[in-house]
Amino acid sequence: MEQRDQWATKIGLILAMAGNAVGLGNFVRFPTQVAQNGGGAFMVPYFIALFFLGIPVMWIEWVAGRYGGKYGHGTLGPTYYLMARESVSPRSAFWWGVISGMLAFSLTVLLNSYYLHLIGWSAAYSWFSITGAYFGQNTGDFFSNYLSNHAEIMLFWGITVILLAIAVGQGVSKGIERWVKVMMPLLYIFAIIMIGYVFILGSPIDPNWSTIDGFKFIWSPNWSYLGKHFSAVLLAATGQIFFTLSLGMGIIQNYASYLGPDEDVALSGLATVSLNEFAEVVLGGSLAIPLATAYAPKIVPPDVLSQGKSEALAWIGKEFGLGFSYTSLPNVFVSMGSAGRFFGALWFLLLWFAGFTSAIAMYNYLVALLEEDLNIKRNVGTWVVFLIYLLAGIPVIYISGYMDQVDAWVSFQLTLLALVDIIVAVWLFKPDNFWEELHKGAWMRVPGWYKPIILYIAPILLLIPLVGSARSLVGATLEWPARLAIILMWILGAVESYYSIKKKYREELEKNEVIIKV
Repeated sequence: MEQRDQWATKIGLILAMAGNAVGLGNFVRFPTQVAQNGGGAFMVPYFIALFFLGIPVMWIEWVAGRYGGKYGHGTLGPTYYLMARESVSPRSAFWWGVISGMLAFSLTVLLNSYYLHLIGWSAAYSWFSITGAYFGQNTGDFFSNYLSNHAEIMLFWGITVILLAIAVGQGVSKGIERWVKVMMPLLYIFAIIMIGYVFILGSPIDPNWSTIDGFKFIWSPNWSYLGKHFSAVLLAATGQIFFTLSLGMGIIQNYASYLGPDEDVALSGLATVSLNEFAEVVLGGSLAIPLATAYAPKIVPPDVLSQGKSEALAWIGKEFGLGFSYTSLPNVFVSMGSAGRFFGALWFLLLWFAGFTSAIAMYNYLVALLEEDLNIKRNVGTWVVFLIYLLAGIPVIYISGYMDQVDAWVSFQLTLLALVDIIVAVWLFKPDNFWEELHKGAWMRVPGWYKPIILYIAPILLLIPLVGSARSLVGATLEWPARLAIILMWILGAVESYYSIKKKYREELEKNEVIIKV
């Protein structure tokens, strides 16, 4: 079997995994979800979802990745074929592999069709901040004008994707690992500098609206709000956990596939979750929400402002959504005067770093798919993926509403693939096999009471949002351009997985018996 590239150091692996998980979801999506869902009311189910879903599924994906890696696989199709055949015949396992690979391929392309544009926005706004381009202008109008300038959007998008191609094209130990060893520490340093500013900012507009009020909004449990909106807040919290930890994408499995067969996954998986949660809850939660609270009198209409801080922050979250950082926070930096150029550039550079480290993982998954499944050399596959991203990103620019619709579908498919994780990598692989793999070479012992959580509670919690949102999503939210893109990606993903598994395990499938075993 051909020797695959592996991680040179444990710290490089952990930082790469954390870089994969830490992204725009931590610094843009998380504050928005907190603001829209009652502040402290959101944090209660958030931590419940983290414990019952985030940590278990993270362990599952680490185990699956390392298991596939010892067979030379870094993609989901062949890996889940191998795991499923522990309980079913190779011909039945084949279809589980095809479905898994199809979902992972389509999800990665669809997500990056708009996610890379968001990273490009951050690069653009870092430049706009340092040059003072939006200073003295209405920041909402400035953002709208930027979105209508397609040449400018493509410029910053192109710079980002070319840098991604360079990083991924150099391989794992020489490329990705080297980049994240520099970028991840810088990301945390930049965030801590910004938090220091937040703490000393106080009340820049109105003494009744301070950054401390923003911290109180996050960390004071709002039981009344939670009781009235329990189902909606629980669904929002569950979705945020999957988005922020990059679960249900096949990306964690891909990075873990570069581990040696006896390297730890139990403690490494937990460390990945911990680094991400520090970035999200401590850093991400300490920036946007406190700043939005302090500057709410300048951003929020007076009639909403008079209703209180919860209503004001909910209005900001719903009004600007993902564009909040690009339409509201520039007002903060403008108010700082000349110093705002520096702090604005720092903030948006932080967002660019966060998005870039996540995008590296998704980019590498597709490159690994071409390299390992279709025998396309990495340096060639890197630019093939570049072309795929270029074509997939065009509708985001020219079709109104397309990005929001695809994002809604991505959230649904993340949950669906996480459920497939449990079905294949735990139940079909056999629970005892999974538990043994989890502890092979482990640096910690996972408590036995976590096993029933993985086996029973996690899949039930995954089914709740799937059943509750499927009909409205397909029937009402998605329009035909988005539907066609999803169908096309499913077809391409299914064909690729079908071909790769057939090619490598043709004899097994013809005889319908297990032949290759490591």
